[in-house]
Amino acid sequence: MAPRSIYNATITFGAINIPIKLHTATENKTVSFRQVHLTDGAPIEQRRLDPETGEPVPYSDVVKGFEVGEDEYVELTKEEVKAAAGERTKTIPIEDFVEVAAVDPEYFDKTYYVGVRDGGEEAYRALLQALEQTGRAGIGRMTFHDREYLVAIRALEGVLGLHTMRFADEVVAPEDLEVASADKAPSDREVKMAGSLVEALAADFSPESYEDTYRERVLEMVHAKAEGKQVVRPSEEEPAEESDLFAALQASVKGLKS
Repeated sequence: MAPRSIYNATITFGAINIPIKLHTATENKTVSFRQVHLTDGAPIEQRRLDPETGEPVPYSDVVKGFEVGEDEYVELTKEEVKAAAGERTKTIPIEDFVEVAAVDPEYFDKTYYVGVRDGGEEAYRALLQALEQTGRAGIGRMTFHDREYLVAIRALEGVLGLHTMRFADEVVAPEDLEVASADKAPSDREVKMAGSLVEALAADFSPESYEDTYRERVLEMVHAKAEGKQVVRPSEEEPAEESDLFAALQASVKGLKS
């Protein structure tokens, strides 16, 4: 059964209109837990309470507030929040075509597959093949769930893919962090040996090769406890610091070769 589309829109560039539909491209497999009362195992309820009276607050009485000062909020109604999203249009106008390789991965957020609706098949294939041949992505904007998103549309495994993107001021600049400071620069032979280790571990990227071992261990633990088995937490050991970088790199390369 084909996955259900979650949104219909129209991609536009120049005089071309392509009616499309979006499908989610990822599925969250994170193990989720319920909060339960320790003494009797009853699920804990999350309730909206007035902090002054302790009385429950109906959802219809809740508004969005932005804190502009200590205990001072500007309140926006649902209608005002929707108005801030701008005109509710279902078009995705492409503003620029940029090289995909020029977009750093940290700018990509969520990924969707782009399907085509009736009447747009020819234009869809034309755009897909053009993006495949040029290695470019179309940058535009779309309104989704009362919010405007910056998006990138690119060729993705034989179909069009759409990524919602982060804006520039949402990405922390590396120069603002102290992430790679060192008192001593590595020597040329250490850099060369590090390169040898990288080459020794080089491989084609195969997503299927990397499994979520944490999720597997959590589920094994859950099933074991459900069967009344004792679960022993493994000890944690910090890897020893290596004072001789070159010797550590050399030993690593020799270990891989052997």
